[in-house]
Amino acid sequence: MRKFLVVLDDSRECLNAIRFAALRAAHTGGGVTILSIIPPEEFQHWIGVADLMREEARERIEAHFEVFAKWMRDKHAIQPELVIREGKPVDEILGLIAEDPEIGILVLGAGSDRAGPGPLVTQLSRNSGSLPVPITIVPGTMDKARMEKIA
Repeated sequence: MRKFLVVLDDSRECLNAIRFAALRAAHTGGGVTILSIIPPEEFQHWIGVADLMREEARERIEAHFEVFAKWMRDKHAIQPELVIREGKPVDEILGLIAEDPEIGILVLGAGSDRAGPGPLVTQLSRNSGSLPVPITIVPGTMDKARMEKIA
């Protein structure tokens, strides 16, 4: 089975990337893996405090994921997989792709504000010629109707 890998974060464009990955997976018989990355700098505290913060971050991620997972199950009959990692985002994305041979496409959402498409899109598109899978970049301003036609 081919899986679409999408990154779950707090960005607005993340929603479009998740929506697109679910639609493509539903239309092609694929799966969806949702990766959420906890940056290591979040835990530069005493060990006890860092452990508590790490647990709270995981709970927040799991609650956020469950909203999307329910939508995918109910609307598209897809059971997404959640992967939570700690580290630098690009390193963790590439590491997961290397570890899971079923991941066939990385789906990223591009920001639409003046700051540019976002750090992941910028960093990964620079190296797109040497990546082991294709990248699909979903515009942050794309509406649901247009996305459904394309997917």
